[in-house]
Amino acid sequence: MRPDLLNPLFAEAASLKGVGPGLARPLERLALTRVRDIAYHLPDRFVLRRAVANLDEASVGEQIVVALTVREHRASSGRGPFRAMAEDVLGNVVALTYFGRSSYTARKQLPPGETRWIAGRLDQFGQTLQIVHPDHVSEESAGALGQLTEPVYPLAEGLTQGRVQALAHQAIGLLPDLPEWIEPGLLQKMGWPAWKAALTEAHRGENPLARDRLAYDELLANSLALMLVRASNRERAGTPLQGDGHLRAKLHLPFELTGAQKRAIAEIEGDVAQGAPMLRLLQGDVGSGKTAVALHAMLIAVEAGGQAALLAPTEILARQHHATLTRMAAGTGVEIALLTGRDKGRARESILMGLMDGSIHICVGTHAIFQETVSYRNLALVVIDEQHRFGVGQRLMLTQKARRTPHCLAMTATPIPRTLTLAQYGEMDVSRLDEMPPGRQAIDTRVVAVERMAEVIDGIGRHIAKGGQAYWVCPMVREQESEDLAAAEARFALLRERFGDDVVLVHGQLRPEAKDAAMERFAGGAAKLLVATTVIEVGVDVPNATLMVIEQAERFGLAQLHQLRGRVGRGSERSTCLLLRGDALSETGRERLALMRETQDGFRLAEEDLRLRGGGELLGTRQSGDTPFRVADFEQIARLLPLAHDDARLLMERDGGLASPRGEAARVLLYLFERDWGVQLLRGG
Repeated sequence: MRPDLLNPLFAEAASLKGVGPGLARPLERLALTRVRDIAYHLPDRFVLRRAVANLDEASVGEQIVVALTVREHRASSGRGPFRAMAEDVLGNVVALTYFGRSSYTARKQLPPGETRWIAGRLDQFGQTLQIVHPDHVSEESAGALGQLTEPVYPLAEGLTQGRVQALAHQAIGLLPDLPEWIEPGLLQKMGWPAWKAALTEAHRGENPLARDRLAYDELLANSLALMLVRASNRERAGTPLQGDGHLRAKLHLPFELTGAQKRAIAEIEGDVAQGAPMLRLLQGDVGSGKTAVALHAMLIAVEAGGQAALLAPTEILARQHHATLTRMAAGTGVEIALLTGRDKGRARESILMGLMDGSIHICVGTHAIFQETVSYRNLALVVIDEQHRFGVGQRLMLTQKARRTPHCLAMTATPIPRTLTLAQYGEMDVSRLDEMPPGRQAIDTRVVAVERMAEVIDGIGRHIAKGGQAYWVCPMVREQESEDLAAAEARFALLRERFGDDVVLVHGQLRPEAKDAAMERFAGGAAKLLVATTVIEVGVDVPNATLMVIEQAERFGLAQLHQLRGRVGRGSERSTCLLLRGDALSETGRERLALMRETQDGFRLAEEDLRLRGGGELLGTRQSGDTPFRVADFEQIARLLPLAHDDARLLMERDGGLASPRGEAARVLLYLFERDWGVQLLRGG
């Protein structure tokens, strides 16, 4: 159970003053539903202002605090700005400029003849100095001088900086005194403040070491929890699996296994033969042959008299896997079933009976394969595809479907930098497929300016006319007034005018039936052009689709661009990927697109993506699986994670684990960061 002293932090956000139904919704959009969430909602940056006695001491473009006396109001006709003309103590004139409705408030805040303390950015319009929409107007000097260092928080529609700052102040006031979980020598060496002081200072920008301390806490909690999972797994009773090879000998794969595949299969075979259940991650680039390795692993389980289950994150991917495995295992006599949440009636009952009596050897599906109503005769191996879509807590739930803990093989097609592998999968052994099957051609990747879109559409027409198929990927579903990104629905409408029924649309907001119908038309060749969002990032395998267009490509991260590109180049024909770029291209965006042209090594791209993002410029849509952290950024992970990993190991191996005094404090840390699934594994935890 969660320690009582953490209860104030896990109170609902609605318990804070001023949080009613109207504010709850924008807070939910930022996942700020509890006091703890708000306390850890740290500023993105700080506005640093300088107090000046007069405007001669300030520079244009500088953030300042200065005392000004209002002389007159000047209202413009129509929709023009409202200006309060003011002077400093030397008589320097500055216009306090407001647009829109804020002018009504400004008239009251800035009465002529009165002196006010103004905080804001000093700019120049023509020959006139001006401060547009002052950040703060105070009657007393203390009010403005208190804003010399002002936090700037991430916001959602319906929230203001002032409101978030006030809520953060309330949350900080509720922080309890917690025991210290960091090793004393390390704490002193790093010069970090105590936990409560660190959170307070991180919101005020008073101590640059405060955020490092908080990031380290999160990394330590994660490392410790993963070690607990690993240790617990080694203590569990698994079922040793010794396959005799008779089913694998019947496989007639259309390709020769690579050295990396053979090595991974041997590692898996060695793991499952042990008494402790396997917990292994299979990392493989797009097209590196993970499915073939998984099939070998599942056949080992079946040869040993057990059953295997493959869990996919989406129904599209589950159906794709079922079709691929059925094709690859043809002639082996192995019964492979597909079970999703949409299966009803007699068909579902037949599958459930087959799993119970063991006549179904391999079950492929979504979360439905682990519902309470699903029972297995002898579940010996679980394969989890696209591992980054599932948390450790979900992985642990799978163990409840067998009399003994089943072996677990997790797979990901998202190449993960070595730094993040430890952070996300520290409880697992890792196999890497770092070779590509022979015969796979490189994908011709080109960067094209958006102005040439008409030429690109003409090219798609020629491609379709020759019997080919193509993808068109957009970053959004619908246009929004505040966005200039292409929307899938708008692009679909435009392309449908040109190509008619040859075009289908797939995105995450479609009903599953409509999504599957569109995918089936495209996979079967009835549709020639698939317009989609990143829902096709994984699990779409159409060898005849050899052309991909990614619109606003600079908005995506490298790893995601690489995943999307991997949807083409899956057959013997040469494939092309066109990266449509917008006009405003940052240096980081330019470098990212250049790297996509230069290499198709997903592991190298993952390392480069980490380097580019580590500087703090998080361009592009956020990729699922970026990091499992809320506080620690990429740079802190690279710098502090090895330290946290070593400290967690010292705690477990030298300092008595969670039963020691520091271990008791570490238990609090695990609950604080909701890594308590690590605690639950302990006897009596």
